[in-house]
Amino acid sequence: MKKITTLGLCAAMALTMQAQNFNDYFENKSLRTDYIFTGDAQKQEVYLDELSSLPQWAGRRHHLSELPLAGNGQITMRDKATSKIIYRTSFSSLFQEWLGEEEATRIKKGFENSFLLPFPKQEAIVTVELMNAQREVSASLSHEVRPNDILIHDRGTARITPHRYLHQGGDSKNCIDVAILAEGYTEAEMELFYKDAEATCEALFDHEPFKQLKERFNIIAVGSPSEDSGVSIPRKDEWKSTAVSSHFDTFYSDRYLTTSRVKSIHNWLSGIPYEHIIILANTETYGGGGIYNSYTLTTTHNPMFKPVVVHEFGHSFGGLADEYAYTEAPSPLYPYHIEPWEQNITTMVDFESKWKDMVAEGTAIPTPYTKEEDKIYTAVGVYEGAGYTLKGIYRPVSECRMKINEAPAFCPVCQRALERLIKFYTEE
Repeated sequence: MKKITTLGLCAAMALTMQAQNFNDYFENKSLRTDYIFTGDAQKQEVYLDELSSLPQWAGRRHHLSELPLAGNGQITMRDKATSKIIYRTSFSSLFQEWLGEEEATRIKKGFENSFLLPFPKQEAIVTVELMNAQREVSASLSHEVRPNDILIHDRGTARITPHRYLHQGGDSKNCIDVAILAEGYTEAEMELFYKDAEATCEALFDHEPFKQLKERFNIIAVGSPSEDSGVSIPRKDEWKSTAVSSHFDTFYSDRYLTTSRVKSIHNWLSGIPYEHIIILANTETYGGGGIYNSYTLTTTHNPMFKPVVVHEFGHSFGGLADEYAYTEAPSPLYPYHIEPWEQNITTMVDFESKWKDMVAEGTAIPTPYTKEEDKIYTAVGVYEGAGYTLKGIYRPVSECRMKINEAPAFCPVCQRALERLIKFYTEE
């Protein structure tokens, strides 16, 4: 079994993990848990919204009590009778990003969040924890799940959204299921959506390690229709009625395209096997967003569509950080005295846990930027400038898919991180 430290967690935690049989604790179906994350920069709360049952479980059936990555939040399910951890996962959220915005200092807001867990056979306790930038628990909620609870909403047994498989590597039990969802495509434009979904699929599999591990994925295109064509652009006073109510100008940033209607995303996908989500927005406007274990959302008719969707999937699937930088001011997301959990940036607080083993002996640290064509994308070092700030945070190579659209590939460090994650999900 691969040590969890290879995915950025401490060895002490890994020692507490114990292998277990999926069928001992779970039905072959999913428990969808909907929460509202609320608060402001000073205080946060987690509230339970609704529980739903879905007819199949598409997630991992091994490494059940291990975390894939640390994330900015974690969910733990314990067997109520024994208190044994029977499932864990991690995530990030738009709410936690918002907490770093000036607006969060003067107003309280609430954000939807939905997660998929295996459906327990016996009563269980689910705990949700949010972490702040100091890696401290800032909010938590524990609640009981009774499998026979009559108020658990059965979903996905009727009125399933039309869908097509674009690639099938194998059974959901053995593969990672990625759903590509339509946003801003009318019924009349649905064939255009499927064409764009095919292009998305091709773009992902043009990149390593997805290319060599292609048969470990299932890709399914889900034709969720919108009343209007296109998506909302608030700065232009353009508001559209679309499948998941996405819009540009998130946090007043022109190109940041997100949706706060997370429950709508999952409602469209009910009854379809899925673990990870890519949402395609029918617009020429440049932009996108990717949130770890939540969703990727990107535009399809901008010339930069293909590199952007791959970049954003690096966020939502791989938990990779942005490697670009634009200010010397410290980022509120990455304090200099804390080692980021993302595998492709470092503050040098715990570089041993990152890519130190991939840096050639004699390499200068910090590593000077190189413009040599044969090194710019592959020469692994410690290059200053990442995580939105020019000083104190470092990236693995001069240029990477997680830094610029022009990069032809993920760098060797990002590739290794992605490969480890894929194998975590698909290997015992």
